[in-house]
Amino acid sequence: MPAVVARVECAIEAIDTEVYRIPTATPESDGTLEWNATTLVCAEIRAGGGSGFGFTYADAAAASVIDTTLRDALLGRDALLIGARWNDMYAAARNLGRGGVVSMAVSAVDVALWDLKAKLLDVPAFALLGAARAAVPVYGSGGFTSYAPSQLAEQLGGWVADGIPMVKMKVGREPDADPDRAAIARRAIGDDAELFVDANGAYDVTTALQLAAAFAESGVRWFEEPVYREDYAGTRDVRRRAPAGMEIASGEYGYAPYDFGRMLDARCVDVLQADATRCGGFTGLLTVDGLCEAQQVPLSTHCAPYLHLHAAMACRTLRHSEFFFDHVRIEQMLFDGPQLPVDGTLRPDASRPGIGLELKRSDARRYAL
Repeated sequence: MPAVVARVECAIEAIDTEVYRIPTATPESDGTLEWNATTLVCAEIRAGGGSGFGFTYADAAAASVIDTTLRDALLGRDALLIGARWNDMYAAARNLGRGGVVSMAVSAVDVALWDLKAKLLDVPAFALLGAARAAVPVYGSGGFTSYAPSQLAEQLGGWVADGIPMVKMKVGREPDADPDRAAIARRAIGDDAELFVDANGAYDVTTALQLAAAFAESGVRWFEEPVYREDYAGTRDVRRRAPAGMEIASGEYGYAPYDFGRMLDARCVDVLQADATRCGGFTGLLTVDGLCEAQQVPLSTHCAPYLHLHAAMACRTLRHSEFFFDHVRIEQMLFDGPQLPVDGTLRPDASRPGIGLELKRSDARRYAL
């Protein structure tokens, strides 16, 4: 009989937060929102002589949730039992609601727990999570509605020139101008690259279908959030009547497993999106991957490409990850560890334990709230 070795609990000793607000390179907008800064909420957990780091893109209120409700639920408990800690956090936040800021706060802490565990084991997080691939395909994402035609063409064409074969642009702010903007994008990227559009829920069903036909003339293959994200019947209608070969995608604002389950049950998407900074971190993202596998629907991760990288490698249904301009800029500027895409894919540095990212606090300090 092999000896049974008792494991000593790795009690959580401290949870700290930091909040940074980083101005955008230029004013940005999509079909339904305008912004000039992005808020980064960071969580650091200490246990077992190590520390783990996670983050989300959210309002500063997410840090308040971590500093009160989540910290009270986690201090003194075993950091290595990540699933149990995930349940603890959502149970403690019951009266605050499951979605929105609460789930974003949980997401940051969950990623920090995975980072901590992988560092304590001295392995990259993808090895701990169970990688299903060696690299993650990415698509360049930006093309904001605030961009002049020349800026739109330069950004999307630049990604394709750098070897990223798929690019996405924003639409929906001026529907009458959107077909021309798509045509400009197509000329900039050439005939071989794939072109995606994202309306961020700006259209009604009739307008979405009219524009889908117009976008098809520019070879658009992906139409994201053509109508309001929780209008599952409307999204399903667009999917059924869209031009052949055009995929409908949505899901970036899903927070809990049942949000994604409802979308899948409604048969309203060809590709389901999920964002680990919103849906409960890596634990939540892997749950969504399981839902996708059960219904044979591919998964695409939304934004925060370097945070997603290790967990995306473990998603069996993954199609690709979003290489979102605003977050790429922040993550490359404020973290040690991000690698540039090679041949349209991201690969982690396997020599770095955990999620492979380290906040450059001296560089981030000027953005601190």
